[in-house]
This record gives sequence, C-alpha cells and structure tokens, in this order.
Amino acid sequence: MRVAGLISGTSVDGIDVAIVDIGEQIRTVAHETIAYPPAVRSAILSVSNAYTQTADIARLNFLVGELFAEALAAVCAAHSVDSIELIGSHGQTIFHEGDAVDYAGRRVASTLQIGEGAVIAERTGIPTISDFRVADIAAGGKGAPLAPFLDYRLFRSDAIGRIALNIGGIANITVIPAGAAPDQVVAFDTGPGNMIMDALTPPFDRDGEKARAGRVNEALLEQLLADPFFRRRPPKTAGREQYGAEFIKRTGIDITTAAELTARTIALAVSRFSGIDEVIVSGGGAHNRYLMERLRALLKQRVVTSAEYGVDVDAKEAVLFAVLAYESFHGRPCNLPSATGARRAVALGKLSRP
Repeated sequence: MRVAGLISGTSVDGIDVAIVDIGEQIRTVAHETIAYPPAVRSAILSVSNAYTQTADIARLNFLVGELFAEALAAVCAAHSVDSIELIGSHGQTIFHEGDAVDYAGRRVASTLQIGEGAVIAERTGIPTISDFRVADIAAGGKGAPLAPFLDYRLFRSDAIGRIALNIGGIANITVIPAGAAPDQVVAFDTGPGNMIMDALTPPFDRDGEKARAGRVNEALLEQLLADPFFRRRPPKTAGREQYGAEFIKRTGIDITTAAELTARTIALAVSRFSGIDEVIVSGGGAHNRYLMERLRALLKQRVVTSAEYGVDVDAKEAVLFAVLAYESFHGRPCNLPSATGARRAVALGKLSRP
C-alpha cells in the first residue's frame, strides 16, 4: 500500500513529506521538506503554548491543513509519484501536556495538533488519518512518544542492543535491548533537542558553528542539569512548554551552553541503560556537526545516523506517521504502552474521508 506521511515538528521549520510503500518491507519512495511561509511560522509560534484567541487557532487549523495538502501535491509533482491510497498526518503540535493537571475541579491531560484532516482529505481526494496522540492519552498514556513503534520495527536485533535517538525540537530515545519483545521497549523525551538552539540562532546554527565558537557557562549548565525532569523515571514527555521562549528569557542561556545541555541530557539518559552497543541518530540535530561531536565524546556506544540503515535522517518521523496510518487503517493498535504509559495498546488517529 502506498501511504504518505506528513508532519511538522516542534521546530516549526516546515512540512516533512514522505511517500512510502508499506508491505512486508517499508520503502521510502520520495521525501522532501516544504518550508512554511515566514508569516505562517510566526503565527504558529504565536499560538504555541501561549495566551491567544480561539479565532487564531481555528483559522490556523484550516490553513495548516491547506498547506499540508499543497506540500504533498508539490512533492508528488516533483518526484512524479502517484497512486497514493492513504495519508497519515500528524499535523502541527501547538500544545502538549501529557501529565494530568488540576483544571476546573478535575485532573486533565491534553494535547492539540492543528492541520485539519478533513481539509487534507478533501483537497487530495485521499482518505486521511490525523490526530494520532489523543487515543493514547484517552487510554491513560502521555500521547508520546509514538516513534518507538517504528523504531522497534526498523532497528530491533537479536544480537545488538540499540537506542534510536531523534533530535528534533525535543530529543527522545527508544531503548531496544537485544532480542527485545515489544513490551520491553522503553522510550521517553530526554529534554531539549534543537528547540533552544534554533530560537537563539534562527532559523538554526548551521553545523553548530556558533556553538563551537563559544564557551559553556558551567555554572548555568550545572543549575539546569539539576532539574528533576532529567532523572525522573519514564514515561515522560517535554515540549515548548518547558523549553520555549519563557525558558530562554528566564535562564539567559547562550548557544554554546544550549548545545551542551542537549548533549549532556541525551548522554545522561543513554547512560542509564546497560547492554546498549549502538545509538542511531535521526532528526535535524543529526546535521549539527558540533552536537554530533559532543555526543560521540560523551557516549561510549557507537554513534551513527539512521542513514546507515537506509532511513533518511529528515524522513523518519514522516515515515512514522505513514506507518501509523497504515496500521490504524487496518484496525491494528500502534502505540507501545511500555513507552507511553497507556493502560493498553490502541489504534490511533481519526479518519477523514474525501
């Protein structure tokens, strides 16, 4: 079955599109990132974990749906791809709170992704599954991470213990011990990925050149590393709510210290697991040479990118939502409760028909 996966991550840099043939194997047919118009990116950031108006959220929900449909059409035209039977769209997260909080007399966990699936289905004429995280939260999970379902399928080995590390706006790991069964997989957000660095040097610090040129503020780094989140047992998630504009304003962090915070918190998370031989990196952070150098210096395991296993570092999350859509379309559960904390495995997403 040919499925398209669509996502814009917490870095809010653009729409990742992956077109995938799914059967016994997963084969990526085409992949591309379509940048957001600057005004749209600014608008999304203005409503992300911010006081805003419902009108802005509603308008962006439909506008982002239009842009996702246009991005898919552009990639199909550029790569002469057709015959797509299904779309899986993660949309754009603007709020995620996987841990329940007191609200109006009740305890509530919540998440919100915009990019209306009905718009995508109508514009493309293709059934679209969207809104993947809510079913996991309804089942008592944190709605994230969802990547372990794909990581397990791609990287499990009978002989080698592996950790799949994705460095997007937030960094997360999937721990896959040698010979692991699905319920032995552990996954969680380690803390900031590119989010702080991108905000300090927009749109990003190419190759980590600016971070390399500076010096780490050791006193600030020590203070930040004392955050109990980094030592809390999983499942746990993080987002712009923790590491967005307010964090930068409050801490006064610089680019070099931000890069070191990302590297050190990833290394701290990885060090908690024995029997791991390899760390496989994907996401935008895989392009940051300085960050990759710091990880290789801090980790005793072999550090490689997912490209070594035939998965483009920029495509993996879009491929993930193609695979999740495929499973959900066939009525099969596709969360891993050991990763999200859900009471049970559930099928994810909501289907919009054209």
